[in-house]
Amino acid sequence: MSAAVGAGATDAHADCGEVSITEMNWASASVVTNVAKFIMEQGYGCEVAVVPSDTVPAATSLAENGEPDIATEMWINSAPVYQKLEDEGKVKTIANVLSDGGAEHWLVPKYLADKHPELKTIEGVLANPELVGGRFHNCPEGWGCRIVNDSLKQAFDLEGNGIEVFDHGSGETLAGSIAAAYADEKPWFGYYWAPTALLGKYEMVPVDLGPYNDDIHQCNRNPECNRVGKSPYPSARVVTGVTTTFADREPEVVEMLSKLSFTNQQMGSVLAWKEENNASSEEAAVHFLTTYKDSWGSWLNDGARTRLAGLLK
Repeated sequence: MSAAVGAGATDAHADCGEVSITEMNWASASVVTNVAKFIMEQGYGCEVAVVPSDTVPAATSLAENGEPDIATEMWINSAPVYQKLEDEGKVKTIANVLSDGGAEHWLVPKYLADKHPELKTIEGVLANPELVGGRFHNCPEGWGCRIVNDSLKQAFDLEGNGIEVFDHGSGETLAGSIAAAYADEKPWFGYYWAPTALLGKYEMVPVDLGPYNDDIHQCNRNPECNRVGKSPYPSARVVTGVTTTFADREPEVVEMLSKLSFTNQQMGSVLAWKEENNASSEEAAVHFLTTYKDSWGSWLNDGARTRLAGLLK
């Protein structure tokens, strides 16, 4: 942590003990872990060990070893074993760490939606292909969203409605197409997800694809689906889970972690700052702690609030 933040925190009391927490290998999860680590160390006197991980390995480690104590930013839709552990009482889900859930959408830029509100629905887009530049920006090959989008493009007959489907060769070119459109306020229509630095920097508006239908979505995500249909992506539940052993051992820390949650707007803004400043995840955590005092100050108990009083001024 930076000297400024270090100076803002008083000495912690070593009354929490050793704690292990995952650091998933993507940007938002790393920020979450570094924020939690700082608060646990400086506010609750924990000795925190960070465990580099990913969703499935973290769930597997919890199942086989009962470790780490804390797994945060778990996209549980991608980890069936996690749900099994929760059902067996070995893991306790304590928070939706991304309060909005993980979001995947078909989008248009806000400047375009403000000028043409009809583009906020897929019916409006299909009726006015020229307003979105006659192009849909699709995911690269190999991404999960590519399968779903390829199903949806058939269901909504994009090409029959005058919209070319452009399959990007990489995530960089997909992201770059949004940046380029924004630079000149040009039409853009395509897929992206949140929270990300890109959507923290560029304000995009979801296109309403109609009501969610789980049966249709499950078929749409199967490359062999022969009954493609119309359904948006579901919101993915993204949680913090702790072992029941840790929950029993450290209830005050668990209470704090149960409140540790970020909106997609907050996280997107922090990730955009991180990218613009070529900052580390630790520096991004400091940026969050100094920018959103009203948010995280309410997570603390009285003792931790006293220890972190200098930072909360």
